[in-house]
Amino acid sequence: MNRENLWAPWRMAYLRDLDRRAEERRDRATVDASPCFLSAYWAAPDRDVEHLVVHRDAHGMILLNRYPYANGHLLVALGEPRGRLLDYDDGQRAALWSLVDHATRLVEATLHPQGVNIGVNQGAAAGAGVPEHLHAHVVPRWAGDTNFMSVVGDLRVIPEALESMAAQYREAALALRSEG
Repeated sequence: MNRENLWAPWRMAYLRDLDRRAEERRDRATVDASPCFLSAYWAAPDRDVEHLVVHRDAHGMILLNRYPYANGHLLVALGEPRGRLLDYDDGQRAALWSLVDHATRLVEATLHPQGVNIGVNQGAAAGAGVPEHLHAHVVPRWAGDTNFMSVVGDLRVIPEALESMAAQYREAALALRSEG
């Protein structure tokens, strides 16, 4: 392998600061004992439009990620919060993957991407932004959807408003239901 290294010594300060920031989050969580946003959204089905939930069933929900990697990035979560995939029983895991299947069908029917990333970040060290409530990511992808903006500017360009994207997903969900 002929890999080249990109040295980023500034990154070490960030890594060393992780423990301090985790402690701050724990302190805030003690003060604000409210549930994570996924649990709050699950408990408020009457606010699905506001919360960008595009589908829910008896086990969980599919919603737009407010901080997407790409246009149309969906989150899939069961209603019951658990931190690890194996903390769910077989039936719950089957329900989660059924929702992931449905989210993938929604992405493909709505956006016709060239590819789809599907993943679970379990635990803060693995990148989970909500480590107490396991969720899957379903991310539509196109050749060239990452460009100089993410490399140079450390930002992503999302070409569509979340509310508009949610409406398109809801329309696709209705169409999929009528098909079958």
